[in-house]
Amino acid sequence: MTDKTGQDRVLIFDTTLRDGEQSPGATMSHAEKLEIAELLDEMGVDIIEAGFPIASEGDFRAVKEIAERSRDAVICGLARANLQDIDRCWEAVRHAERPRIHTFIGTSPLHRDIPKLSKDEMAERIHETVTHARNLCDNVQWSPMDATRTEWDYLKRVVEIAIKAGATTINIPDTVGYTAPVESADLIRRLIAEVPGADEIVFATHCHNDLGMATANALAAVAGGARQIECTINGLGERAGNTALEEVVMALKVRNDIMPWSTGVDSTKIMNISRKVATVSGFPVQYNKAIVGKNAFAHESGIHQDGMLKNAETFEIMRPEDIGLASTSLVLGKHSGRAALRAKLEELGYKLAENQLKDVFVRFKELADRKKEVYDEDIVALMRAGEDAANDHLVIQSLRVVCGTGGPAEAELAMTVGGAEKQATARGDGPVDATFKAVREIWPNDARLELYQVHAVTEGTDAQATVSVRLEEEGNIATGQSADTDTVVASAKAYVNALNRLIVRRGRLGQDQKEISYKDVS
Repeated sequence: MTDKTGQDRVLIFDTTLRDGEQSPGATMSHAEKLEIAELLDEMGVDIIEAGFPIASEGDFRAVKEIAERSRDAVICGLARANLQDIDRCWEAVRHAERPRIHTFIGTSPLHRDIPKLSKDEMAERIHETVTHARNLCDNVQWSPMDATRTEWDYLKRVVEIAIKAGATTINIPDTVGYTAPVESADLIRRLIAEVPGADEIVFATHCHNDLGMATANALAAVAGGARQIECTINGLGERAGNTALEEVVMALKVRNDIMPWSTGVDSTKIMNISRKVATVSGFPVQYNKAIVGKNAFAHESGIHQDGMLKNAETFEIMRPEDIGLASTSLVLGKHSGRAALRAKLEELGYKLAENQLKDVFVRFKELADRKKEVYDEDIVALMRAGEDAANDHLVIQSLRVVCGTGGPAEAELAMTVGGAEKQATARGDGPVDATFKAVREIWPNDARLELYQVHAVTEGTDAQATVSVRLEEEGNIATGQSADTDTVVASAKAYVNALNRLIVRRGRLGQDQKEISYKDVS
């Protein structure tokens, strides 16, 4: 497979909206999915796996609308190895200019044991379902889930069956992140060499990061002959996540001396979509994350700083501009004007209309009055804090907390619930506990607190605190995040933000969740 210049080409298959969203607590709203899909299309992703259409009515609608809106990318939906799944998938993706059906079945001994299928019975099902998919769509992808733990002879057999039945892409998933790079390359190389018809289709790789080798395994598979990499923004996905899109794209860009393969992805858009996915999923990017982490282009050591001042290449193998970061930074404070704020926001990837800028500027001034200096991370936290408030059912109006060594903490809270103002006073073991109890008095709920995490966005006693809260209610998981210079206020906002997401998820899924389980899909 070559690009317009004749260079060997690797297709980028992004599954942030399917595998990425399956991370517990990472569920995205309909509008958020549409926005992420549009950004993926704009940055040049070849294939977007938009969701699992049969999982719920909400997933079906999202895939269908993404298919209708897509401009350049192939739009793919996932389906299990049964005719009902495949038909539902086709109904969703058929509206795309370039649709794809992706069907799969677990082929390893462990996965064959779940439906109690013999090897012959599974082989027959693969033939039947891939044939059915190909009769509907001329672009069919098939995956033997847990391929890296499937017996070699049986893997060859079922791959050959899928090719003969009409699959145009064969994806080899390392579903549990078990394999190593040398094995990943060898597996693809042997399949291409030994399976009849393998030279006429595209081999893909889908690697999970359980042992921290997802990106290495994906690139090794390409060295073995695979020409499609399945990945997600920020490496989001089941358990430890997936191959990260930004890592693959930049590795191919930086090391084209030993990996001479091109991609159609515009790397300068990476940072913008990374931040957007972190915001809508509620999964913040770790500071030392490759490419998009806060520290990826930060230098504190005196030796490093001296080297950077003399020649940036001494300690940076890529330029910040390559992923959409600005090379210089504006220092913002309480004396900064609207023009400076607009420039900084655009530098960070936010383009706002005049009325939006006006609202952000007011919140910026309030923050600047409490801090000596406002850093880039403060601005990002400020933007995240204001993104979901417009349509929230629960909104905090005021909070007053009394705490200390003299007795239990007391929180006085005023909130609007569906527009109606309500008040409550509660006592607790500390200010945060009292605040959360006050929220529950106003909005009774059975949500269980699974995670409460606080970290400072920037340095100093006036730093903004970013609080992450994860709640679980009847199997539904939602993550809330907020930032404020007052940790208790940030905690209250994060808790209420998570409750709002549970309310939306409860209303969106309703009974559509049914008995379908797809959390184990590769």
